[in-house]
Formats: sequence, structure tokens, C-alpha cells
Amino acid sequence: MKNFIERWKNKGDEKSDTQTFWLEFLHDVLGVENPGPVIEFEKRVKIEQKNFIDVYIPSTRVLIEQKSFDVDLDKPAKQSDDEILTPFEQAKRYSDWLPDSQHARWIITCNFQEFHVHDMDSFDLNAPPEIIKLENLEEEARKFQILIDPKAISPKEIREEKISIEGGKLVKKLKESLKPRYRHCDDEEILKRQHRDLTIFCVRIVFLLYAEDSGLLKKNQFYDYLKLREITARDALIELFDVLSTKEEERDFYLEDDVKKFPYVDGGLFADKNIEIPKLGGEPIKIILDDMSQGFDWSGINPPIFGAIFERVLDDSERETGGMHYTTVKNIHKVIDPLFLDELNAELENIFAIPTDRTRTQSLLKFQNKLASLKFLDPACGSGNFLTESFKSLRKLENRILSELSKQKDLKEKLEIKVSISQFYGIEVNDFAVAVARTALWIVDNQMWKETQEITKEDPLPLKEYDNIKEGSAMDTLDTLEGFAWGLPGWKIYH
Repeated sequence: MKNFIERWKNKGDEKSDTQTFWLEFLHDVLGVENPGPVIEFEKRVKIEQKNFIDVYIPSTRVLIEQKSFDVDLDKPAKQSDDEILTPFEQAKRYSDWLPDSQHARWIITCNFQEFHVHDMDSFDLNAPPEIIKLENLEEEARKFQILIDPKAISPKEIREEKISIEGGKLVKKLKESLKPRYRHCDDEEILKRQHRDLTIFCVRIVFLLYAEDSGLLKKNQFYDYLKLREITARDALIELFDVLSTKEEERDFYLEDDVKKFPYVDGGLFADKNIEIPKLGGEPIKIILDDMSQGFDWSGINPPIFGAIFERVLDDSERETGGMHYTTVKNIHKVIDPLFLDELNAELENIFAIPTDRTRTQSLLKFQNKLASLKFLDPACGSGNFLTESFKSLRKLENRILSELSKQKDLKEKLEIKVSISQFYGIEVNDFAVAVARTALWIVDNQMWKETQEITKEDPLPLKEYDNIKEGSAMDTLDTLEGFAWGLPGWKIYH
């Protein structure tokens, strides 16, 4: 791979080098022994005149628009029909004129030095692409599995995985700085409660940092509040936690203006007002303010991965010392795809293939209602990684439906998000894993809402209160399952 990078550094001509470059890429970077049959060059597509797609990979529906090494991939240029288009817009136009079954799943624009990867399943096609530089190819090569594996996880998810691991390390750093500050005693019940309270505290801090970075709170709102009260940080956080769980009209009139401006969060995350919080001066507050707030962007975490990591760094058991092991998104899909997702994907593809507009629209609306009627139970859910990824997958299907229906002006204003976290249930004996699972579902709910926020007036705050993650053992007692609608159609049970 080093030879490939060096060979193409600061060079590459669109006309003479495209085929050589991509054949070498498949062979040298991705290990495809015989790349010729895998890839098509100069694929014909008829718009107003005959046009040619530079590179197309049929098995994964990857469409590549190739430019020379000195071309700016963000800059529009005049086309043969006098249209002014960016390379991505040019590629998307080609995709739109292909038969439906060949529409690009991924569009890559490339100038030999950079690869801009666009996810065409994203509701927001104006979202920035994943940009990968030739010089970083050794570290980033895994992101290109999408070229040869239809079930490969996306470059965005790989980036989220890396961010989630880094976030887990920061949580562990905060936890280790706080543990010695709790009062020492030999009472096992008190020690157990302290560990639970430490978990709740860390979960709350991570949620606030995520909220600040993702737009749920104003930029630096949490940081500015805590920085101003750094000397009295413990009292400041106790006050803030109370405010976040209190409706605006019920709050103390005499609160300072900056704390009054925090929204009502609710959802149960800040409901317990009696958690034990040690003094935070010195290292813990520095970690929160400098390392976790200003030094890290929490908006990109992947809840299925982060939840598992979070659970482990907050668990004092021996498994923590074995390293940060978690079930990867790809391995999660080895379970959920054959269980229900493959079937749902196939059903949606069949609906998209319906030639009559009215029938297709009615079928899409009916299928959306079907997605919203399904219920999922993981009876040993841990930190909820199977639940969060299942929710995310259903919302991605729903986004494809909404994207198609939103093209119809008479429907656009009536569309709503129907798939919700209330469809997902879990049972877990570990109390801190329960707290992590609930928070991971809130975060993934917000992340998926952001992708479709333009079609719903719904506000992500306050959090929707739900109690679907139960603490207990499904093996020990059926009481844990009280309230779960056993025997009803539509349930998917896994683990």
C-alpha cells in the first residue's frame, strides 16, 4: 500500500490514468486478486446526449467521478451541455438517469489525492462527505470496503467507532479521578450506591457534553456555566441537575439567568436528586472542562459502540482490565440482518420498484406504519448496543421512505417520524448498564432526528420519558417482564 501511495502522490490525469489507478487501488489497497470483472469504466448513461460514467462498481452500486490531481472537488465547472455543476452534482445527475436498480448507493468524487465519499442513503444529501486523503490511506483503507462488500459499514460509522473509543477513554479518565474522592467506608451497600451514583454522574456529564456539541444546547452553554463556577463546581452541578429536571414554569424565580436558560430535559435522566457527588476541584473539573468539553467533539459518537465501551469503563469488575472489547456494528448486523432487517430491506426495495406512483405511495405509507408497529426485546441487553443499532437501522429505512414521499408537495407538510425508541425493550441485571442503555437510546434518537428534522416540527427536548429498559434478570423472574406485551404480533426477540 505504501508503494501505491507513493506512486500516485501529486500526479494523476483524468483521461489517461483513471483505469490504471482504480485497478491498482482494488488490487493493492483492497486485495482484490482479479479486479477487472469487478469494475466498469466509461459506463454509458443517456441524458440529453450520450454520457459516460468514469467508474462504476455494479455489485456495490458505487459511482466514481474522477478528476485530475489538480482539480478542486468542491468547485463547479461547465459541462458539455453548459450546465455548471460540481463533480458530486455531475455524478448525482448520472445516477439519477440510471435505472432504479442501478442508482448509486455511494458516490465518490476523486482527484487522485483526495476521495470524497457521499452516502446516498442519507436523508440530507447536502451533508458534507467523508473526506479521505491519499496520504492517510494506510490508516483509512478500511473505509473503502464499501467498494467490494455490500454489507460493509460506512466510512462515517468507522469514524464514529474511533471517536467512541476515544470518548470511552475520557470517561474512564474522569471516573478514575473521581473514585478516590468519595468518602471511604467498609459498608458494601454504601460502596454499591457510590458506584451507582458515580455512573449516573458520568452519564449526565456525557449527555450534557453531547447536547452542547450536537445543538441540543447552545454552543459552549454547559462549558461557560461550569467555567464561571469552577471553584464551586460541585454545588453548581447539583443546582444544574435540579434545573434540568424541572419545568421552566416551576423553577425558582431567583435563579441566575445563565442557569435559567438551560432547557427542561426530563426523561428521567436527571430525576434522582439524591445522588452522592464528591468535591470536584482540581483534576476532575479540569478533565471535564479542558479534556472532555473543549478538547473533544461528542456529537460524532456512535451509541451502539460507545454504550458498550461506556459500560465497561464504569464497571469495576475484572473484565475492564482486559481492554475495551465491544460488539462491532458489523457483528451486530450478523444477528439483526437475518433476524429481521434483510426481510424489511427486501420489502422496501420491492415497494420502490412499483411502477405506479399512487400505488407506490400508498405502499410506502403502509410500510412506514408497519415499521412503527414492530417491537423489539433484548432480554440481556447490556448497554443496549443491539437495541440502539436496531433502532438506527429502522430509522434509516424510515428516512428512505420520507425522502421519497417528501418529493410530493401535497404530502411533504403531512409527513412525520413514526419509528420511536418506545418500540425497543431491554432487560439487564447490571444497574449501570441500564443507565447507559437508556442514555444511548436518547442520543441515537436525537442523532436520527437531526437527519430528518426539516420534515417534523417536533422538538427533541424534553426527552421522551420511557421505562423500557428494566433492571433485573429475565432468567430469574417473570416479574421483570411485567408490562411487556408478550404474545402480540410484531415482536422481535433476540440475544
